[in-house]
Amino acid sequence: MSDLLLVQARTEDLLGQPIRRPLPSARCRSVGPFVFFDHMLEHHYPPNDGLDIAAHPHIGLATLTYLFSGELQHRDSLGSDQRVEAGDVSWMCAGAAVAHVERTPPASRAEGSRLHGLQVWLALPVEDEQGPASYSHHPAHSLPESDALGVHIRLIAGNGFCLQSPVAVRSPTLYAEIRLATAAHLLVPTEHPERALYVISGELQVDGQPVPPGQLAVLPAEREVLLEACSETHLVLIGGTPLGPRRINWNFVASDPALIDRARTRWAAGDWPEVPGETRRIEMPG
Repeated sequence: MSDLLLVQARTEDLLGQPIRRPLPSARCRSVGPFVFFDHMLEHHYPPNDGLDIAAHPHIGLATLTYLFSGELQHRDSLGSDQRVEAGDVSWMCAGAAVAHVERTPPASRAEGSRLHGLQVWLALPVEDEQGPASYSHHPAHSLPESDALGVHIRLIAGNGFCLQSPVAVRSPTLYAEIRLATAAHLLVPTEHPERALYVISGELQVDGQPVPPGQLAVLPAEREVLLEACSETHLVLIGGTPLGPRRINWNFVASDPALIDRARTRWAAGDWPEVPGETRRIEMPG
C-alpha cells in the first residue's frame, strides 16, 4: 500500500486567469514553510488584455513568483518596479505590512501574450512576521542548475540536490523545478523533513504509483522516494522545515490571529503603505 498523500487541486479563476490551487486544502494545510500554491495555467491574452491585479496587502509571508512563459510587472509599496520574465524569481517578504501590484507589462498587453507559471506563499518564522518588508529579483541566469542522465534540476529557492539558490529564504526550504526525459529516474533524498511534488505535465510514477498533473503528492517523511517518468515530465518539488500552525485569512498569514485582525482593520481604514502612483486597490471580501 502506498503512503503517498494525494491532494487534488481546486480549479479557480483569478480575474480571468485560470488557476489550480492544491494548497492549502483540508487534507494538507502546509508543506514545510509553504502555505499557499497557485498554478497559473497557460493562458492566452489577446491584444489589449492581460492580468491586472490591483494593489492588495500582505503580512507574515513571502511571495515567490516563478514563470514558465510570459512576463509580469511587479510594483510594491517599497517603490520596487520590476519586470519579471520567464525563469526569474520575484521574491517579496511582507513582514508587518506591504502592498503590491501584479500586471501584464504594457508592451505585452498591447501585443497579446501568454502567461504560465506559479506563485507560492511561504510563512515567515515568528521572529520575522512583524519585521520590515523587502523585495529582491533574481534573473534566470543566477539560479543554479544540474543536468545529467535525462534529469534537469533548477533550484528556485533554498537548497537541495547539492545546489543552493541565491534567494534569501528565511527558513530551511526546498523549491526545485525538475524536467525528466522519458524513462528517466530521480531519487528524492530526505534532507528536508517535509516534501511534496506537483506535476505540471507528463506522466510520473512515485515509487510505482501514478501521480497525474494537477495533484499535489505529499511524500512520506524520512524515506527516499523514486520518481520515474513514463513520458517527458515537468514538475516542481517543494518542502522544508515546518514552522508550526499558521492562520490564513484573505491575503494575511500569521501565527497569532490578533495580527490578522489588526491587519484587516488597518487595510479597511486605509492605514497601509501605498504603492506609488496606484489609485486602485482590492477591498477585503465580505
